[in-house]
Amino acid sequence: MQTGGLIVLVVALTLATAAGLVLRARSGRVRTTMPDRDAVAGGWEMAGVEPEGRRALLLQLSAPACTPCRRTAQLLGDLAAADPVLAHVEIDVAERIEVARALGVLRTPTTVVFDSAGDEILRVSGVPRADELAEALPTA
Repeated sequence: MQTGGLIVLVVALTLATAAGLVLRARSGRVRTTMPDRDAVAGGWEMAGVEPEGRRALLLQLSAPACTPCRRTAQLLGDLAAADPVLAHVEIDVAERIEVARALGVLRTPTTVVFDSAGDEILRVSGVPRADELAEALPTA
């Protein structure tokens, strides 16, 4: 009886460790959105801003008690400040749950990047890797 319980415990710990390692490896990675499958349109409207000649919108979905959200806001704010054709908008999912639902966001922070037409082109769950995100952003 004790051996069976020990085996269950070891299997549960192994699965939990594997899941944690997979999530950690994916956190902050820039994923290109597949236009025919999971892209969302209307990003500028969701953010409540006009494109006004900008080439990309960095839409950040955050929660009030989310510490990584603050780091993400700083990083995205710095990117937008350094490049005037980028816009950064942070949305509190507690106040605008309909945006999180429309985008299929399950964790915060999540950054969804929209092009000048308002179509989703990139997505990052977790704190973005600054160099990877900057490289993936549209240039023209």
